[in-house]
Amino acid sequence: MDTESANQSDIRVNTDPTKSVMSESHLHTKSLCDHVINVATGCRHGCEFCYVPTTPAIDNRDEMLADQADVDDPQADWGSYLLYRDDLPERLGRILEDRDPSDRKHTDRGRGIVMLSSGTDCYQDRRTAQITRGVVTELVTHDIPARILTRSPAVVRDIDLFQEAGDCITVGSSIPSFEAPLVSAIEPNAPPPMKRWEALDRLQQAGVPVFVSLSPTYPTMDEDDFHELLSYFRALGETIVFHEPINPRGANFQQCLEAATDAGYDDVAAELQRMRDDRQYWAEYALEQLNTVQQVAKRFNGLQVHSWPDNELIRSTSGQLRSKLTAMQQAVSAESFATTEPDTPPKQPVLAESGETVQQLM
Repeated sequence: MDTESANQSDIRVNTDPTKSVMSESHLHTKSLCDHVINVATGCRHGCEFCYVPTTPAIDNRDEMLADQADVDDPQADWGSYLLYRDDLPERLGRILEDRDPSDRKHTDRGRGIVMLSSGTDCYQDRRTAQITRGVVTELVTHDIPARILTRSPAVVRDIDLFQEAGDCITVGSSIPSFEAPLVSAIEPNAPPPMKRWEALDRLQQAGVPVFVSLSPTYPTMDEDDFHELLSYFRALGETIVFHEPINPRGANFQQCLEAATDAGYDDVAAELQRMRDDRQYWAEYALEQLNTVQQVAKRFNGLQVHSWPDNELIRSTSGQLRSKLTAMQQAVSAESFATTEPDTPPKQPVLAESGETVQQLM
């Protein structure tokens, strides 16, 4: 482990002294996982909407970040620092050998799944990829289902490992839009969206189960945009798509607004501004997008969209609509893992039937 701070292409890199290995997660509420493993602290991609700098994993570690990477403001500096956890595979292996498997968290929606990574990209460079391969090897050896989420096409380097894992692993990428300049403005250092799709295509052709994170979707996207996206996702096979509309809260949302403005996307910036100023307008937008994506998905047999409505959105509704949103939120994704199957019916209700508008329900 190299413990000396250094600069690499304007990124301050060092090692993370944190001793935690595998943390329990609330992402079971989104039917994603019960545990998370982050192979590093920080991220090169610098996505403007990223919520991670506001979480305890970053927000409560100001002193460590200042010492290890000269970080003044974890949110404002997001994308400019990266602290690696090189010995993570070895520490994980020891824990898995010593701990009783029945002691691990296992909820109906999380199904004991371990996710890499919720707080960084586990394939963003060669060093994180090496750590990730070691971690995945340990998980597979101990028959623990794993979900890998990355924006990096470098994930294909581990196709051999994923093939050996069989149905114990699913690999996904975040693709909110194919409008590359807009995505580049909001996710400044991440690979282009089509490159991410091409990586998933290579994986599924190699027999690796894949999924897509359609999140967060932008306010100017319409039915045609979603049709194009979902047609590409269906080409990946019988794929699960996790969808969530953008939510205007926190300093990261202000950064999204400024990034859209700087990139000349005045229409996107105007919509983001209106949503931030008027929560009812945001609620109507979120409902409309959730419904549109669900309706468009019906055109593609074998494609399942797992939508996740925010708690605040549910609280803003009542009656039948609130009941449907609650059922949608509590559903289990239809994915099958070698060691676990959904315990509850996975199908989500649609918000509105064909020809029925969200406004009519409201």
